[in-house]
Order: sequence, then structure tokens, then C-alpha cells
Amino acid sequence: MKVAKFGGSSLSSSTQLKKVSNIIQNDSDIGAVVVSAPGKRFEEDIKVTDLLIALHANKITGLPYNEALDAILSRYEEIITGLEIDFDLLDKFRKTILSYLENITDNDRLLDALKSCGEDFNAQMLAKYLSQEGTPAKYYSPEEAGIYVTDEASNAKLLDESYDNISKLKSTEEVIVIPGFFGMSKNGNIVTFPRGGSDISGAIVARGLDAEIYENYTDQSHIYSAHPGFIDNPHAIEELTYREMRELSYSGFGIFHDEALEPLYQVKIPVMIKNTNAPEIEGTKIVSKRELIKDIPVIGISCDVGFTAISVKDYLMNRQVGYMRKLLQIFENHRVSVEHMPSGIDNISIIVRNKNLEDKAELITEDINDQLEPEKVETEGDLALLVIVGEGMEYTVGLANKATKALTENDVNIRMMNQGASESSMVFAVKMSEYDKALNAVYKEYFRNID
Repeated sequence: MKVAKFGGSSLSSSTQLKKVSNIIQNDSDIGAVVVSAPGKRFEEDIKVTDLLIALHANKITGLPYNEALDAILSRYEEIITGLEIDFDLLDKFRKTILSYLENITDNDRLLDALKSCGEDFNAQMLAKYLSQEGTPAKYYSPEEAGIYVTDEASNAKLLDESYDNISKLKSTEEVIVIPGFFGMSKNGNIVTFPRGGSDISGAIVARGLDAEIYENYTDQSHIYSAHPGFIDNPHAIEELTYREMRELSYSGFGIFHDEALEPLYQVKIPVMIKNTNAPEIEGTKIVSKRELIKDIPVIGISCDVGFTAISVKDYLMNRQVGYMRKLLQIFENHRVSVEHMPSGIDNISIIVRNKNLEDKAELITEDINDQLEPEKVETEGDLALLVIVGEGMEYTVGLANKATKALTENDVNIRMMNQGASESSMVFAVKMSEYDKALNAVYKEYFRNID
């Protein structure tokens, strides 16, 4: 049995929903479907989730919101009209949104409830259309499916009992259609996962139903060895592991939410990346273990921007017991998560994301000086992290030299370097202004001889 998840680009219009319906109707193994909210129909278009966020902003600031509401409903009206399904759905959607606007007084709870409408309405329309086209389908809200989560607004974490609840749907004869992106708290609140969380929902449902494979449909046929937006005609990856995908999605690959693989990783359910517009293409498969290809030790290269390094220098640092613990405790006290820690015997750099650091750099520096009394503390912002990934790297000599050679020949200054303990990834910090040049240089070095 398969679970299929369809992204926003796959569900942006009635034409796209018809393609999704055809995929489901032509594959009797698809037993459950998880859907996103309607995405962009064209480059200048606005995603429905963004329209819902704008509606919330108007509401809480006291601005008129009828125009924003009409913009949302017009997207669903276009889809309902194109699918020729029950027009009463549109009135139901309007009443749902108005009910949230009128009855939910907490701003954070209101935002979650409004954001959930994008996926929720799409799931109802798809279930209705599938049944109308001769494929019996049944819509389940997350509450009806038993998807229960923690109660922190916009930061839902799944409660483990949800898997047992979802498993009870196995006997359902119709195609199960569930909206992604949100669950229900035990207090009866709608709570969304972090943005991009429909991928998380899809993985949760696949695990709960013990699917043989989880198909994730997007507007791309493959995961590529580098982002197609920065590299011309990058190498298409046929197969990679969960760990490799995690490394790549963490560091800038937008095709997959970087937390979405965890439910599947734990039970080793494989993932197939598919293209809604070309479903006949096999796509990229994500597995727990793959056969390594000797001539391709590096599977992918990515680059993400927006990092800061706080570097501490202190003579004989390595002889001071508990130094690193005390340093990390300072970041924990300020609730700043640490991404990387390249170090030497007398220095260590703590790399953090700018969005997590916010305006805390000066306070952290003061605490480091007060508590550790080092020789020097330096802060360097505007960094990009270039990440080279591949489980075959562990068994191949000279790969780091290739990267440093490529960067040097292209006049890219390496600010710092870090290699993971598993030897399946290398991280180079460069200035943000040089990340495009760095990515192209390293990609050519590793993939120029690969068809």
C-alpha cells in the first residue's frame, strides 16, 4: 500500500487537481493521500497560505478583511468550478473562516486555525472529486484520523499515540484523504507544524498506515546533485539515503522539509520523489541503505546562507576542564541552537543561524568574556555554508583536497572547515557574497565527468 503526498504546486488549480485525481485513479495501490494548500499557479501568484496569513494580519490590526477573504475564496471557487463539484462547499468554506475570525480571540490560535484552512479545504475538494469520478474517497480531518499534537502554536510535535490511531484506518475501503500541515491538541486547538509541515504530515500518515512506500509528488522529477536554480543541468540522483537527504535538505535543498524524514527513518519506509506533471518518470528514491557507486562518492552539494560565527580564542584552552561545556551553556541560556563547532586546541568557533541569533550576539559575547575570560572573542556574520554530502566519501581518498583546490582556484576564501564524524559530509564556511561562485566551483570539480 502506498501513501501519496501532493505539494502546493500539484494542487494549485482545477487543472492540477485533475492530474492528481488521474494519478490516484490509475494506481490502485494508493490507499491514502495527504494534501498541501494550493500553491502558485504562475510566478507572480500568491500561495493560499500567504493569503490566509494576510487575512490574519488584517484581522488583528483592525483593518477591513473582506477583500482578503474574497481573494482566498476566489481561489477555491475557481477550483470548484473547474472540477464541477458541489458548489455548497464554497459556502461551507466561507462559514468556517468566518467562524474562526469571530470566535477565536487568541491571535496565535487564530493564525493556526486560519493557516489550516488551505490544506483542509483542498482535502475536502479532492475527496469529493475523486468520488464523483468513480474512485470512492473519504475525507478525514486530522482529528478524525487521530492525529494529536502538542499545544504550542505553530510548533506542533506529534504525540506517539497518533500512530496507533491512524493504523485503525487501514480497513477503510475508500481512498483516505487527509489535510497536511496541522493536527489537534488534546485541548481542542488546531496546531500547525512548522511551515512546510505537510511533508511531516505525509510521513506521519505513511508510518501510521505501515505503507510499503511513501510517494511525495512535487513539480520536479528528481532530487538533483545541486540546486537547479544555481547549477545548469545538475546531475539527477536516482537513489540516496535518509541521512544524505537530511544533510542536503538542512543546508538549502527546498524539495523536502528537513524534519519530514524522521517518522519514516525510524521504520525504514522508503520515499519516492515524483512529478505530478510527469508521473511516469521513476524519480528519486530515498532509502535507509543504498549500494555505493565507486565513481560517485559525493551525492550532492548544497549551499545555505545566513550564518554567523562567534569565535573564541584562549591559550591552553584544551587544558581547561569543562571549557566547552561552559561555552555551550551560554548559548543554551540565550536559547540559541548551535549548528557547527569547528575547533583547534586554542580556539573554537560556534556557528549559528542568523534567524536564531537575532539581536543576542552582543549579550552572548559579554557572557563569554565575563564567564570564560578568553583572550579574544570575534563575531563574523554574512556567512554561507557549503555542504558536500555522500556516504561514499568515507571510503575515498582526497575529496577534501578537491574542494579546497576548487575554491582556491576560484579565489574563494575559506573562512572555516568542518567534517562530520561519520565522514559523510564536509562543511565549508565562505562569505555570503561568494556562495554562488563557491557552489559552481565545487560542483564542477566533483561532477564534471558524470553524465
